[in-house]
Amino acid sequence: MSRLKDKYALITGGTSGIGLETARQFLEEGATVAITGRSSAGLEQAGRELGSSVHLIRNDSGDIAGQANLRNELERRWPRLDVLYINAGDVTHRPMGEWDEATYDRIMAINLKGPFFLIQNLLPLMPNPSSIILCGSVSAHIGLPQSSIYAASKAGLASLARTLSGELISRGIRVNGLIPGPTETPALAKLGLPPKGEQALRQEIRDLVPVGRMGKPWELARAAVFLASDESGFVVGSELLVDGGVGNL
Repeated sequence: MSRLKDKYALITGGTSGIGLETARQFLEEGATVAITGRSSAGLEQAGRELGSSVHLIRNDSGDIAGQANLRNELERRWPRLDVLYINAGDVTHRPMGEWDEATYDRIMAINLKGPFFLIQNLLPLMPNPSSIILCGSVSAHIGLPQSSIYAASKAGLASLARTLSGELISRGIRVNGLIPGPTETPALAKLGLPPKGEQALRQEIRDLVPVGRMGKPWELARAAVFLASDESGFVVGSELLVDGGVGNL
């Protein structure tokens, strides 16, 4: 398959879940792919799964100073950047009374501030045409308890998809939001819940979804392939909900 043939694509947060599966599908569709991750061990494991053709770059999405280093790395390797998929994110959920300033600042740095300055840094590498995909969350569309700061950060990202579209479309750069609903990824296991608590949370999440199940990473990855490809050349400033109906029903 060759829907992304001759395209150079960067996926942030590509070591697990949606990002890892998207990298796999981008490679299968003919793209040259780089992924980022904070953990050397995570990058090494992703490299074993994806094969030697993927480029592995250690990067913390919340480290603004490190964005220039990422740009330099890509400039050294590639002639251009056709697709930027900002997938890295912090999924911390807490009751309102348990938030502190440090955790607030960290989630905003990873989910909103970092993506903005990464786009700013990488713009000189992006040709006409090219595509930027911002991974949001259906949490920004609903009133899910304990998601306050997470949802706010993702709402900001959705706004960027619209405002940056207006600013960059004259350069041939399309910006769109990809909005997952509840998805079966390792992120839930990182919440630190005991097994029974995690199982109960998964059931609560399933109960939110009109289709009666959580999404699968490959379903989100297929949508990312569409937004990265020339097939979506008339799709600009949109939010593509792949959420089992959570945001609309």
